[in-house]
Amino acid sequence: MPPRQRSRFSNLGITRGALIILGLEVGLSLVYLLADVSARATLESWLVATPSHVFEHGRVWTLVTSNFLEPDLIGLLLQGFMMFMFVPTLERFWGTTRFFRFVAITSLVGTAVGVVVGQLLGREVPIFGLSPFTWAAVVAFGVIYARQPVQFFGVLPLTGRQFMLGFIVFLMAFVLLQQKWEQGAGFAAAMITAAVMTSKRWSPALAWRRWKIARARAKLTVMQGGKPAPKRDEQKYLN
Repeated sequence: MPPRQRSRFSNLGITRGALIILGLEVGLSLVYLLADVSARATLESWLVATPSHVFEHGRVWTLVTSNFLEPDLIGLLLQGFMMFMFVPTLERFWGTTRFFRFVAITSLVGTAVGVVVGQLLGREVPIFGLSPFTWAAVVAFGVIYARQPVQFFGVLPLTGRQFMLGFIVFLMAFVLLQQKWEQGAGFAAAMITAAVMTSKRWSPALAWRRWKIARARAKLTVMQGGKPAPKRDEQKYLN
């Protein structure tokens, strides 16, 4: 990124990738909020993921488009706050390409699981907005910066892990009190996906790299003077 663009985004307090994702959601959501009733119904039928839209009408693309439509203004403001609060830290740590990959995977998994649970429960509940991703980002932040001090609102001193656990408790209370089982399942799926992607023990990417390294090492041979090293006589060194 050119230095001029980097300084511009740093002044905004947000990185380029996070700004692009937030801009897409805000733009589409404002179009929806400013539209009349009939236009809203049309947008919902073609852009919002619900069990009937996906399983009956085959509008699978709504699993992607639904993430950029937030019909609740308060929800939109909260998601924007989260995007400015700590998401840029993750993008700076990963880089924009890996950040976009994280957004795509966690959003798709969260929306898909929410729709599937709605289908199983027989409830036509729409799944929309960047909430699955933002909750996944909370988990990723708590895993990567587990021991780093965090000043919550500049007042409450927490570690990254405590910050994550506090948000998870709040989310569980919200889901239980509101009985939003479909959204809760989507959030949980996105957060578990984030934990797997960021964990050094369970990350598929790291496991793939370890396997490639082990495979490469198995093909290596120690050379002495341009010739393979002779096999060691173990009996020679036995007492």
